[in-house]
Amino acid sequence: MAINREKKKEIVEKVKNSLNASKSMVFVNFHGLTVGAVDELRRALRVAKIGYFVAKKNLIGLALDDAKISGERPSFPGELALAYGDDLVAPAREIYEFQKKNPDNIKIVGGIFDGKYMDLVAMNEIAAIPPLPIIHGKFVNIINSPIQRFVIGLSQIAVAKSE
Repeated sequence: MAINREKKKEIVEKVKNSLNASKSMVFVNFHGLTVGAVDELRRALRVAKIGYFVAKKNLIGLALDDAKISGERPSFPGELALAYGDDLVAPAREIYEFQKKNPDNIKIVGGIFDGKYMDLVAMNEIAAIPPLPIIHGKFVNIINSPIQRFVIGLSQIAVAKSE
């Protein structure tokens, strides 16, 4: 179905607004994804407060050309969708988690992270970063470990002295 010129301008503006409002954006190839899987993906992204938008590649390209993003833009094979959000890592992580469930139908093809274009490899590495609460938990565990060992040592000394 053909899109008129005004609708195309609206789509380009929506992509530009998404670029300006988000801290990171993931380019997603969703070729062969079923309607049920797309609904599941959209629900999961909505819960994580991540936007998801499908548009023609040339319209997305027009919006990206106007944006001042450093680096080389990755190529866009197949159908293209954008996942974007306020969290730097969350869009990549959520798409990556969904990609594990549907490895043949959805793939990260690149993205924008901290104002720079990233390729597939970089975005997959970013997606592997655990959520902030897990990082905080690991940090607390690392800090707590020496204290815990010290207490165990003191209790062993107390046991040895009481014998």
